[in-house]
Amino acid sequence: MRGEVKRKNNPYHCVPDRFMNNDVAAEGIGVFSHTHPPEEALMAALYIGRLAPSPTGALHLGNARTFLITWLCCRAQKGVLKLRMEDLDHPKVKPWASAQAYEDLGWLGLDWDAGPMAAGPEPPNGAASTPDPYVQSGRMEGYEKALHRLKERGLIYPCTCTRKDILSSQSAPHAGEEMRYPNTCRGRYRDEGTARAESGRDPCWRLDIRRLGSSSWLAAELPRTRTTAGQSVRSASSDTWIDGTCTGFDDGFCGLQESDLAEWSGDFVVARGEDKPAYHLAVVVDDVAMGVTEVIRADDLVASTHRQLALYHALGHAPPAFFHVPLVVGPDGRRLAKRHGDTRVSLLRERGTPADQVVGWLAATCGWAEPGEKLMPRELLDRFDPDTIDRASVVVDETVLQALGLA
Repeated sequence: MRGEVKRKNNPYHCVPDRFMNNDVAAEGIGVFSHTHPPEEALMAALYIGRLAPSPTGALHLGNARTFLITWLCCRAQKGVLKLRMEDLDHPKVKPWASAQAYEDLGWLGLDWDAGPMAAGPEPPNGAASTPDPYVQSGRMEGYEKALHRLKERGLIYPCTCTRKDILSSQSAPHAGEEMRYPNTCRGRYRDEGTARAESGRDPCWRLDIRRLGSSSWLAAELPRTRTTAGQSVRSASSDTWIDGTCTGFDDGFCGLQESDLAEWSGDFVVARGEDKPAYHLAVVVDDVAMGVTEVIRADDLVASTHRQLALYHALGHAPPAFFHVPLVVGPDGRRLAKRHGDTRVSLLRERGTPADQVVGWLAATCGWAEPGEKLMPRELLDRFDPDTIDRASVVVDETVLQALGLA
């Protein structure tokens, strides 16, 4: 079948050194270490995508739709798909969520070529006791090295402001509006020790966006997607740039996106402490180390991309292409949540809803299936076309819940 990646008997999901970023390896900011003999299909890949669930809760229909799009885009281009468990939000991590996510993805027919040891067959002797390079909590050394590099370059500074401090500086922000940091601690302390001594608080670290300078990554310099004779394949994003505090990128779905970090963000947090990397730093370090060529995710993260572009520049790496798809929302237009009913993939499994019915519904929302049609992901490879995805958000209402056996 077109796009299928055949896997030989592998002790556990992993990826060969060929697909690790050599520049990152030389700089030591967190390459993946568990490798096995390369497989033929992996060796030919020029496209590397990723699935990045977080074990802070169960996967729902919105997650499943984005993951299906990611899977199809990668498989259609004969690429390598990697699974990374993003478990750094420790207070919210649920002990059962990772295992459930692996089961949900497998049930939906969404496989991967490299990922956490716990998600594959039994790991080799001794491997289970080593940090897992596909789980963020096992990659702390890479984040610490990246943070050290930013310090050496004078691009970050210690900050002791509390949320209350920042909120009090805002001029009546509207509901849902991002709080802009007023750069209060920029130049305030000589070093981390001084910040702690004078404030009595452990500081976080913020990126000084004034010091970024400028960079541009032309389409020819960015990681490219594969083109195969007789197959229609979308190219990676084109120009991506940063000029002082202004950033821009050509999103594969949303088109040109431009922003001035100074206007809406200010200097943003890259770490809560030496061993507490912020989301933006962790995903940039991981995507560089994994060699990801395109990031596919929901469009509520478009704003986050501008901050991440600043970090790619600060760390000296070209960014991947980006493809932000519309959110799945409830009838009120808000992001899918418990208030809209129980849309967990695990509940669909428990209630006996066929996987092909769920995948068929997901595919229909993208224009790849007729309403009510039942299909599994590999049956969609010949139909996959990212240009048919509707620009509007997908609404999950009572009718959808009833059709899928959730109401």
